[in-house]
Formats: sequence, C-alpha cells, structure tokens
Amino acid sequence: MAGDFWDPRCARPAVVVPVRADPAGLAGPTPAQARTSQWRRASRGWFVPRSVPLTVEQRIVEHAMRLPSAGAVTGWASLRWRGAAYFDGVDLSGADLPVPLLLGGAGANLRPVAGSTVSKEQFPPSELELVDGLRCSSVARATFDEVRRVHSEREGVVVIEMAVAAGLLTVSDLAAYVETRYAWEGVPRVRKSLALAIDDSRSPQETRMRLVWLLDAGLPPPLCNQPVFDGRGQLLGYPDLLDPVAGVVGEYDGADHLRRDRRRRDIQREQRFRDHGLEYFSAVRGDLRDRDLVARRMLRARARARFLPPGERSWTLQPPAWWRDRAS
Repeated sequence: MAGDFWDPRCARPAVVVPVRADPAGLAGPTPAQARTSQWRRASRGWFVPRSVPLTVEQRIVEHAMRLPSAGAVTGWASLRWRGAAYFDGVDLSGADLPVPLLLGGAGANLRPVAGSTVSKEQFPPSELELVDGLRCSSVARATFDEVRRVHSEREGVVVIEMAVAAGLLTVSDLAAYVETRYAWEGVPRVRKSLALAIDDSRSPQETRMRLVWLLDAGLPPPLCNQPVFDGRGQLLGYPDLLDPVAGVVGEYDGADHLRRDRRRRDIQREQRFRDHGLEYFSAVRGDLRDRDLVARRMLRARARARFLPPGERSWTLQPPAWWRDRAS
C-alpha cells in the first residue's frame, strides 16, 4: 500500500518573512544593501537574504506579503500551508505553479507579477482564516478553487482525495460547500469530480489507478485501503484496490518500492494474497501514462479471478475481535 510509506502530511520547513528596506538598517536592509548580491527582492518593496532557499513554503510567503488585509492565498498554496504533502507547488510537467491569491474586499487591487495569479472572485470574510500567521482561504474554498484550476475531471478527483488524505476535510464536507456555490464558474466539473471521489485514497497514483479501473476498464467501484484477513484473523494486508466480488487485488508500486527491503515485502504480500485465492495485478511508475495498457491488465486479472462466494473464501473483510478491540 502506498500509504505505508507516503505521508499525506508534511512538516513545514522554516520560512523567512520578507522585510522592507529600512534607511536606518534596523528592521531591514538599507536601500543600498538591498541592491547588493546579499539580498533578493521577494516582491515589490520586500526583500529576503539571498541565502534563503526558495522552498514551496517560502514562495507562498513571499507572494502572500503583497496581499491586502482582506486577501488570502488559496488553492494548492492554502492546502500546502496547512500541511497537505501532495500539493508541492509543481504541475504534472514539473514546472512551478503560480501562487494563487484572492484579493477580497470591495475595490481591492493588486499588480500581477510573475509567480502568482490574482483573483477578484467573491471572497466572504467567513472564508478567510489565519493559519500560523498566514492569511489562507478556508479548506473547502481552497479545495474548490484548486479543483477548478486543474481543468480535468480526473485530476480534480486527485485534488479532492489528497486534501482528504491529509485530514483537512471529507468528500461530504466539500460537497456541502459546493452546493452553496452552484452558480460559480467550473462548478459542473467540480461536481463530476466529487461524484468519483472517496475518502479512502492515500496517494495520487493510487487515485489515478482507481480511476482507470472505473473509467477505462469500466469495472465496478473497488474498495481501497481496507484490511483483508485470513480465516484465522491474521492480517494479509491493506490492498490499494480490492474487488471484493471477483477477488482481485491491485497495487501501485511507486519509486519507493524499488528498494530491496520494500521489494521483498511486496513479494511476500503478493504471495499471501495469492495463497488465499486472490488474483493480483500491479502498476508501476510510468504505467499510468498508458491507461489502455493498465485497463487491459485489470481486465485480464479479473478474467482470471475465481469469484468465490463468501463461504468458500479463505480471506475475509470481517475483522477479528482483537482488531475491533484495538479500533475501539
């Protein structure tokens, strides 16, 4: 399971808040110092030492300094600041994403600069939250804005599920919010993504693999990250994807699965599933670029599956008493 090694929360690195030039050189560099190689202009009128690394969080802070008092960062930047690891500030090609800014307030204005986008959409005060000193849009608003930004039904699902994986909201939370924004641009696409989103995904590629199962292979909705046990109550594993009717397990094996110790555990886990009558398939890094390839692999695995009735299976989704006691 990707979630074994992929943490949906990230520790926020230290950031340096930009300062204005100070003629006395006390609160910031003097104007002359600001023009030297020791300082870097973060945005108009704001400076940071050039030695400060330009992390994702540092980029967010530097652009947020330009906001009026009623404005906030939104979209991926708001979610990242709250600790959602998937929102790493780069697009699918690896290019930096601009920091999305909401102005808020009647008549507010802001000069567009490289590295950020500016929106004058409605932004009620109730959606502005101060998070560790940074003005952020609410989780629901940030997720809503990010789903609209990606312009893709599937990637919209990834956005929703990774916000959920980070513990920031649930699918039903976002659905309730969207119902209050029925006339906004992009809402039909958000609703389509919501219809496909679940609360149980733990990584972006896991979500994309499940969408291939649903949309390309045309198969029934699978279970995700649910514990599977043998007849004696021993845990077999948490498959990324499980078809409980056919008895098919699917796993996405990312780059971390190439490590020798991880690969050994993967093989052992696959053997446990197969020993208990579960058919198995996997997708590895790069496979999901060819959805038809992965869909065919899924369909072949399901065609090989045994479709055993519950009474004839040596595996179960019913947790043993010790598992239920631990959960309680």
